Amino acid sequence: MIIINADDWGRSAGETNAALECFSAGRITSVSAMVFMDDSVRAAGLGRDTGIDVGLHLNLNERFSGKGVPHQLAAEHERIVGFLRRSRYAQLVYHPALRQSFRRVYEAQAAEFERLYGRPPSHVDGHQHMHLCSNLLLDGVIPKGQRVRRSFSFWPGEKSALNRAYRRFVDWRLSRRYRITDYFFALSQYLQEDRLSRVSILAREATVELMTHPGVKEEHAFLMSAEFAAFLRDLEVIDYASL
Repeated sequence: MIIINADDWGRSAGETNAALECFSAGRITSVSAMVFMDDSVRAAGLGRDTGIDVGLHLNLNERFSGKGVPHQLAAEHERIVGFLRRSRYAQLVYHPALRQSFRRVYEAQAAEFERLYGRPPSHVDGHQHMHLCSNLLLDGVIPKGQRVRRSFSFWPGEKSALNRAYRRFVDWRLSRRYRITDYFFALSQYLQEDRLSRVSILAREATVELMTHPGVKEEHAFLMSAEFAAFLRDLEVIDYASL
């Protein structure tokens, strides 16, 4: 089984519209929505009208661009953004002084999602995968039992032994609390049909998430192509809510 999930729903009108076009054409099954962003309110209306499966695209490292963000929330979010942008390895570091801020910022985004969509998210992932940062992972901030995006899957030899060991730890930790897929790949790394065929083989025997960004021109073109339609033809395609 395969889930085709589009990130950044609600981040901007262009990204929302590109994902909606792909959904209408049957090229994606789910989207992950950002809240407190420029297009969040309009995107929520489109989500309710179309019935598309929508999860929360947790934003911990990009400043809110929407209007009416509560001052205290914006201040706490800004501290987290500053910490996670400090270095490429910041997400690996547990920050005890921000422990409660991480929890409050997550809860505020989850509550805003429910306000906009009238229901909880079908799944949770993170902008640039920051839902896997140490503060969220070690403190179990995301409620137990939720569907959550796992870390990237790689083929043998693609990453160092240390990298693969860390990802195994993360996925083990996730699997003890959440529902996760068996594999997770990014479409941007598999635009060539010969590489995508390897994902197709896995999807016949296991559950796979393929992450997409329709707002990126090259990905949108490939999603709407005959090649991608052929890729999907013989697979069981599901949304996150069916996981």
